[in-house]
Amino acid sequence: MQAPMASTPDISVVVPVFDEEGAAPALAREIAAAFAGRAFEIVFVDDASRDGTRAALDALKAEIPQLRVLGHRRNSGQSRAIRSGILAARAPVIVTLDGDGQNDPADGPALVDALLAGPAELALVGGERVKRQDSRAKKLASRIGNGVRKRLLHDTANDTGCGLKAFRREAFLRLPYFDHIHRYLPALMLREGCQVAFRPVNHRHRQTGQSKYTNLGRLAASLSDLFGVMWLQSRSRDPGGVDEV
Repeated sequence: MQAPMASTPDISVVVPVFDEEGAAPALAREIAAAFAGRAFEIVFVDDASRDGTRAALDALKAEIPQLRVLGHRRNSGQSRAIRSGILAARAPVIVTLDGDGQNDPADGPALVDALLAGPAELALVGGERVKRQDSRAKKLASRIGNGVRKRLLHDTANDTGCGLKAFRREAFLRLPYFDHIHRYLPALMLREGCQVAFRPVNHRHRQTGQSKYTNLGRLAASLSDLFGVMWLQSRSRDPGGVDEV
């Protein structure tokens, strides 16, 4: 029996899902087990799924009292689903992970601990997937994309596509929003004068459903996004801190 949801949680775990009826219930149970003993909530955001994802999650609320289920009326993409969850979240620390079950929820608490143990300037601790369980083509495309992005944005991230991240809610809310923002959080946090760090995390085979992305589609979106973030970086000015007198 799970403990009742804290009135004010310390951690909000935000999970975007789209057509993940097969993966979402088991993932919700894993998250609850991983964060047991902490004050947390789980916010699943259903991005207008066409299957039984929302009903399957609704049915778990009695079993997992920390579970909240939000639903988009229209499909709006992963970044918008993440943002909807963060806007609704009640905790100062956010953990995100993908809804397909490939991220391991057991790694989430360690990222949170690393974030809270760091200086106040540390706004994000991202996961870096080891022993990736993806196709050779997908891993090659990711390696090339990460290399190009890291060289151009200087964001220090080897694997910005990893959905498992822990960060401060207020830092995220200061960022300019655009579609696919979730792939550029390290660069945007650095742009705001924050610090970022990374930790190795587990990666698992997809057990159900199918990927919502293709390598070609990801490349087309990434190019325009990359140039947009480079423009944002070029228009940033750092005041070096703010003092009240």
